[in-house]
Amino acid sequence: MEFNDKRAVILGGTSGIGLATALRLQRHGAHVVVAGRSEDKLAAARDRGLEAHRLDVLDRAAMANLFATLGTIDMLVAAATGGGRALGPFLSMDLDAYQGSFRKLWGYTNAVQIGAPHVADDGAIVLISGAPARRPRPGQAALASVGGAVEAFVRAVAPELAPKRINVVSPGVIDTPLIAGSGDERHERLAKATANNPIPRVGTAAEAADAVVFALGNTFVTGTTIDVDGGWLLV
Repeated sequence: MEFNDKRAVILGGTSGIGLATALRLQRHGAHVVVAGRSEDKLAAARDRGLEAHRLDVLDRAAMANLFATLGTIDMLVAAATGGGRALGPFLSMDLDAYQGSFRKLWGYTNAVQIGAPHVADDGAIVLISGAPARRPRPGQAALASVGGAVEAFVRAVAPELAPKRINVVSPGVIDTPLIAGSGDERHERLAKATANNPIPRVGTAAEAADAVVFALGNTFVTGTTIDVDGGWLLV
């Protein structure tokens, strides 16, 4: 799949799935613009040949200025989390932390409302949810709520955006900096989380990025969710 002379914007494109997608699209000929909050990560992205801008996805004015500067684009990917994620039993969860998890959704809705008018009519948008949206495990009430909202949002707005396309990629457990910890403890935690999956291992950012690239390039897919989860939904 080639994207020669296509222009892509990836919000949250300096790390994890966002960065892996940026590098995939770059290799396939696209001009890729990434946006994020970390100056160090933005500098590293520039070193890899990506155009990089500082942006907080919750700052609607700054986002509007960025899209106005970029003009017409062909692809928009929203992969920024917007902040922290609340984990643990819901009944003892800090409700401010739970509500704060929805910053991911607000960043995505900002991206679609502000960015979609700049996407070409034959272009595409991809958002990232997560396997807990439809198969939550204990302690994942916030992840399930936010991911479910992202997927429902996409189904609702897809007819409005047509002929532009919008889809969701739903990753399972993916080895990215978003997962805290290091060393043996982190490795064991990831192994335990995926041990019962039909594909019993953690996924890679590149594997999730392949699904994003598919959703961007396939012109007969809209309003749907593409699972990249090692079979998480089956167990």
